[in-house]
Amino acid sequence: MLAALAAAGAASAGDGGALFTQNCVICHQTGAVGLAGQFPRLAGRVGKISGKPVGRAYLIDVLTYGMAGQVVVDNQPIIGIMPPFAALSAEDVASILGYVQTLDKSSGSAFTAAEVSALRTRPQKGPSEVRAERATLEKAGVIP
Repeated sequence: MLAALAAAGAASAGDGGALFTQNCVICHQTGAVGLAGQFPRLAGRVGKISGKPVGRAYLIDVLTYGMAGQVVVDNQPIIGIMPPFAALSAEDVASILGYVQTLDKSSGSAFTAAEVSALRTRPQKGPSEVRAERATLEKAGVIP
């Protein structure tokens, strides 16, 4: 009976909204609106970032390897650490990113587990390397 209740409460693979709630909402808040000055807003941003292959790779890297350092979102500096979620399956990462894309009118094509898996075969990165990747993408105008 207990096992059945626990299984019922767990997010199923492919349910991006439930997976977001389970893994991300504590920081990024319901609807991915963020918390000004503390946790960046994802809604209205991820779709734009995912419109380019380098942006898609970055988003997968952030979820997989985490990120450390200062970012500026909505003209608010945020200093913190995004924890890595490398234990999430490729399907779960694709589902979470797909869910956040739906919160943006200009969302890119859906993420796939195959895309996430392929990008995860590259050499692993540390959180500071992911921050450096972001800086490069900010200068190129990929990250709003």
